[in-house]
Amino acid sequence: MRLTSTRNPAVSATFAQAVLANTPGDGGLYMPAAWPALPDLEDLLALPWDARNPVLLGRILGDAFLPGEVEAMAREAFTFPAPLVQVEDGLFALELFHGPTLAFKDFGARFLAAVLARISPGPRTILTATSGDTGAAVASAFWRRPGFRAVVLYPQGRVSPLQERQIACLGDNVEALAVQGSFDDCQTLVKACFQDAGLSAQAGLTSANSINIARLVAQVLYYVEAVAQLRDRGIRQRPLVSVPSGNFGNLCAGFLAAGLGLPVSFVAATNANRTVPDHLETGAYAPRPSLATLSNAMDVGDPSNWERILHLHGGDLDALRRNLRWGSQDDAATLASLAELRARGYTADPHAAVAYGQLRRVLEPGRPGIFLGTAHPAKFQAILEARLGWEIPLPPALAELEGRPLHTRPLPADANLLKRELA
Repeated sequence: MRLTSTRNPAVSATFAQAVLANTPGDGGLYMPAAWPALPDLEDLLALPWDARNPVLLGRILGDAFLPGEVEAMAREAFTFPAPLVQVEDGLFALELFHGPTLAFKDFGARFLAAVLARISPGPRTILTATSGDTGAAVASAFWRRPGFRAVVLYPQGRVSPLQERQIACLGDNVEALAVQGSFDDCQTLVKACFQDAGLSAQAGLTSANSINIARLVAQVLYYVEAVAQLRDRGIRQRPLVSVPSGNFGNLCAGFLAAGLGLPVSFVAATNANRTVPDHLETGAYAPRPSLATLSNAMDVGDPSNWERILHLHGGDLDALRRNLRWGSQDDAATLASLAELRARGYTADPHAAVAYGQLRRVLEPGRPGIFLGTAHPAKFQAILEARLGWEIPLPPALAELEGRPLHTRPLPADANLLKRELA
């Protein structure tokens, strides 16, 4: 598998090189130079999840690993399901929160950990910025893994209390830093560290954010699973899949899945952070400071992976517009979507509610629709109880965090201070 920069096709790397380097160093991001077609897609869709994943990964990764290694990584990383739950006739939630930290980021983080254990067993520092769920998934995936240190930056006061506990209660080789700023500030600090070649080499820096191509490869798998489960229900129409979008890695993985020949179309659903919808509507890309919302993992004002999605469409914004639906909603609309889903017997988290609201807005009658449930609603227990009066019981994975001490330290949004922490 060869990868090239989104900004310079002459810059290339193997999969292992791209995973370790994170970015090509020219301001762009790594993307596959070629992508496999799957003439036997229908046969693959008939396979169960556990049997299909090693085959798909083997096709995508090519000769990057031996077949036995690919099977072992899939078995290690994907120990939990991605069920498709019917909400009403023709409308489904793809629940991606059945992993150890109850969020879709478990797929990518655990696969990245499995990959790194084989290509660079350490010593290595995993540096990541999080707006909520990524940090918890990364902390869990690398916790007590020999040879690895995980450093997680999160915006102080802008993640849910339970998300913070998932990041900061582990200790040991997991360091939690509460940045005095926004997620965009956290992301800027991380980028500054990776641009410091000396520090990167000294600390063995690797990113676990969705700028790392391994994260996206893992996420391709559950889009295929969604269509497979529709097939199991006798539904063969092309579904419209609504993706709650912040940094746009999840939607990019969806487009990669479509590139395999998977019959899917997409809705990019955002909250009040409208950088991408405004770009699609006006043609001008104007990053801006992020706004704090109920769907905090999507509070991103300058999404890194939007460049990858443009790259997949040859930089042609009109081609992308023809291939995508989009929309945004504010917190009031998100609360209304949550209540509407609850009335239908389904309890969602705020991110899924954004995806649901935008899916209902554009879904044609008679067409199957899927919205992604990216986090367990219990992770937002405080919001759902305070704003809607709901009692949300905590699953064991969250209940066991209560009463445990937080291992976190404040950090000003200063790259030099972070570099000193990492050196």
